[in-house]
Amino acid sequence: MDARRLLGWGLLVLCTACSASKQAVRDSSPEGTGGSGPVAQEQPQSFEESGPQRYVDQALGFELTQPGGEWMLDEPGEQTPEGLSIPVVLRHRTSGAQVVMQVAPAVASPAQFAERLTVGLRSQPGFVTSDPEPLEMSDSAVGFDFAVGDNVRGRVMVRDGSPGRVFMMLATWPATASDEVPQTVNALFESVRPLVIPEQT
Repeated sequence: MDARRLLGWGLLVLCTACSASKQAVRDSSPEGTGGSGPVAQEQPQSFEESGPQRYVDQALGFELTQPGGEWMLDEPGEQTPEGLSIPVVLRHRTSGAQVVMQVAPAVASPAQFAERLTVGLRSQPGFVTSDPEPLEMSDSAVGFDFAVGDNVRGRVMVRDGSPGRVFMMLATWPATASDEVPQTVNALFESVRPLVIPEQT
């Protein structure tokens, strides 16, 4: 599998997240808190009343904590022929911040994925990134920050996933957003982990 194509996937999703959502978002019932796998839904899920909830995707082998409040969760269920999945997108209604979950085939280590993303982003006009650094959430997790001009800030986390997979989280938010937004992004990143599969007895 071509590394340039993998980088292109990451950039495509990252640039999509950088643009403000132009579609109207409608609230749906907070019933159903994940577990459906990569199945597209017509409406994003709102968890404003119920607060943070655990989201589980058995098919792709991950879980995360939905922050609740003004964060809306959508399940695009997108998958490329090469095996990249985009199961979850979270959007903050007030600020326009977005967090995109990607699940990629483990054709490279998390550190290698992060390095390729930083190289690719630095080649784009207006992008400035920090160097990838280890993160405490797992032995393999790495992350870096980036900025797009004076208006957009972002963060990337890459970590080991379920067997044969790598998890990537790509977040963007306006530079004018409150400190609570990047703090919630960090909490989201830290909540992502592979599912623990019980041993058969």
